[in-house]
Amino acid sequence: MQQTKLHDRHIALHAKMTEYAGFDMPVSYSNIVDEHLSVRHHFGVFDVSHMGEILIEGKDALTCVSFLVSNKIQTDKVTYALLLNEKGYPLDDLLVYVIKADQILLVVNADNVEKDYLWVEKQAKAFDVSTKNISNNFSQLAIQGPETINHINDIVKNDVTDLTFMTYKIVPYHDKYLLVSRTGYTGEDGFEVYCHNEHVHVLWDDALKAGATPCGLGARDTLRFQAVLPLYGHEISEMINPFEARLSFAVDFNHDFIGKESLLQLKENSQSILVGIELLEKNVPRQGYDVYHDDEWVGWVTTGYLLPETDKPLALAMVKKAYSKLGTPLTIQIRKKQIPGMVRNRKFYQKNYER
Repeated sequence: MQQTKLHDRHIALHAKMTEYAGFDMPVSYSNIVDEHLSVRHHFGVFDVSHMGEILIEGKDALTCVSFLVSNKIQTDKVTYALLLNEKGYPLDDLLVYVIKADQILLVVNADNVEKDYLWVEKQAKAFDVSTKNISNNFSQLAIQGPETINHINDIVKNDVTDLTFMTYKIVPYHDKYLLVSRTGYTGEDGFEVYCHNEHVHVLWDDALKAGATPCGLGARDTLRFQAVLPLYGHEISEMINPFEARLSFAVDFNHDFIGKESLLQLKENSQSILVGIELLEKNVPRQGYDVYHDDEWVGWVTTGYLLPETDKPLALAMVKKAYSKLGTPLTIQIRKKQIPGMVRNRKFYQKNYER
């Protein structure tokens, strides 16, 4: 099992560890609820060095990446996009950083690094570019929460407070550099910091000295779920198309990309859609639990929790479109009982990004 460069810090903090995407990762340090609330009301730091980084360089870098991903690439901002197969289904969701016209960074999900890189490498052969999987050379911290803005400059030793949501800058740091972006996966304002491996211990220690709560994968999942941010393998997969997942904002049909023609057909013919469900009894809906309308199976839960500071269990579920209208009564099969609920909006939480 792989370890991030901060593994010793996690062990020293007595983190509860688990295998995730081939890495030994912290689930929590204190408990998930406290870490969740720290990010919502103060700020926390996550070791997300398990994420993957793929570098595409060369004369055709921009053209190549534009063909690879579903969204129109913004050269002055971070672009959220989908990496699709020929059938229009997501191999992954990712972030695109245009460092220069001939140098572009793709940040991909940890579970999909090898699959994604093989796909990118194969498609890139048609372009004048080179590709590198640089995931093992870099570490990443996510520093998230409303108080982050008060401390980020001291942590990264540069002024990055002029950044707005989905923008980034590269700044000097010791003998090398950091890539700092005002992005995140919690629904709160915050920053993600990419650094060379040898510098991640100092960044982590400085974040803790500034008062950040160390947070694990447990709180990362409850936070992203509450903000209704999709997770690959849950709301996104090679079995769920972008329109079913309500990710049309990550698709721009005004450029050519792999899977475009198939995706146009899926747009017209999708039979299911992602909805929010609120249960009327206290219970915990889990991924894969079946959803029913009367006795008819209509879908399945993609993610569900009883979240901190809430009294109603919530779920995201993929259901047949005929049962997606707000207020539609549905039940979720939890063990031997069908728990009543209803379709509700997916605004579980008001995101707090710095636009």
